[in-house]
Amino acid sequence: MSYGLQMAGIQVLAGVDNAVDCRETYLANIDGAQYIRRDIASLSAPELGRRIGIAQDDPSLIFAGCSPCQFWSKIRTDKTKSARTAQLLKHFQKFIGYFRPGFVVVENVPGLYRRKEESILPDFLDFLGRLGYSWDDGIINANHYGVPQNRVRYLLVASRVSDLITLPAPEMVGNLTVHAFIGPHNGFERIPAGHKDDSPRLHSAAALSTANLQRIAMTEKSGGSRMAWHQREDLQIPAYEGRDKIFRDVYGRMFWDRPAPTITTRFNSFSNGRFGHPEEDRAISLREGATLQTFPQSFLFRGPSTVSLAKQIGNAVPPELARRIGLHLVKHCEHGKDPR
Repeated sequence: MSYGLQMAGIQVLAGVDNAVDCRETYLANIDGAQYIRRDIASLSAPELGRRIGIAQDDPSLIFAGCSPCQFWSKIRTDKTKSARTAQLLKHFQKFIGYFRPGFVVVENVPGLYRRKEESILPDFLDFLGRLGYSWDDGIINANHYGVPQNRVRYLLVASRVSDLITLPAPEMVGNLTVHAFIGPHNGFERIPAGHKDDSPRLHSAAALSTANLQRIAMTEKSGGSRMAWHQREDLQIPAYEGRDKIFRDVYGRMFWDRPAPTITTRFNSFSNGRFGHPEEDRAISLREGATLQTFPQSFLFRGPSTVSLAKQIGNAVPPELARRIGLHLVKHCEHGKDPR
C-alpha cells in the first residue's frame, strides 16, 4: 500500500507493523519513510504523532489500514492462532479518533464485509459516521484495477473533507493476463525447478520432488489440472482419491490467456494452488509472483528466507491497485468532492 501511494505522488511518512522481516524491504523502497516496528495495540496515538510529526485535524493526512486478515479468510488457517488479528480494526480506530485525518483507507479480505454479523465492521462504520466522515465501501476485484490477477478484496475509502467520496472506478485497460506479464517474451528466462537466483531480481523457483516433477510434466500446458494424472496410483494424492471435485486448482498450471489466481503467501509452491508455470515444469518464481502482484522489477525484496520473501509478496496490496486508490484520493483532496 505504501509503495502504491508513493507511486501516486503521495508522501508516505511511516508504516507501522510488528513484523521484523518486512523492515529492510520497506526502508529500501519507501522514500524517506519510517518503519515503526510495533504492535498497534501497544502504540498510543500521541506517541505516533511525536514519532512522525503529524498533527490532529490535517485534511491532507491519509491513514491506511491493511491489517492481517487470516481470521476472516476462506483459506484454512488456525482460527485460534489468528483470532488476535480479528480486532485490529478496533485498534486502528483509536488513531482515526485522535488525529481525524482527512482520509481513511481500509483494505482486507471479503470476509470482513460478508460476515458483518461477526466482524466489528458495522461498529467501525458507525464510528466513522459519528466523526463526520462520508465513505464508500464494497467488494472489488484487483483485476479491474490494472492487476493481472483475480484478487477479490474488501475496500473502504472515507473522508471528512470531501462531501461525497466514492470507491475508485474500475478501469480495465490493457491485457491483464499472465502472458502479458511473465514468460521469456517478458524477460523471464526459462529456469528449472530448484533454480536459485542470488541476484536482487529473485527469479528463483522452488525445488520439486521426483513425484511432483512427474506430475507437472504430465499436466497440460496453460491451465492443465491434476486430472491429467489422477488415475495414476503412484501419483494420485491420497487426500484427493475419489474426490475429484474438491480443490480443483491444487497442483494446476496457470492459464496463459487468463489473469492469475490470487497470489497467496504460498504462491511459489506447486502443491498449494494453481501456481504451476503455464509452460515450464515448475511453480512460478518469486519474481514472477511479484510481477503478477504488479511490483516493478526495480522493487527490492529483502528477507532471511524464501518463506519470508514469498509471504511479503503474497500479503502485499498490489501496488497498482494502491496507486489508483492514491490518485483517486488526491483528486478528492484537490476538489473537495467526488472527482468523477
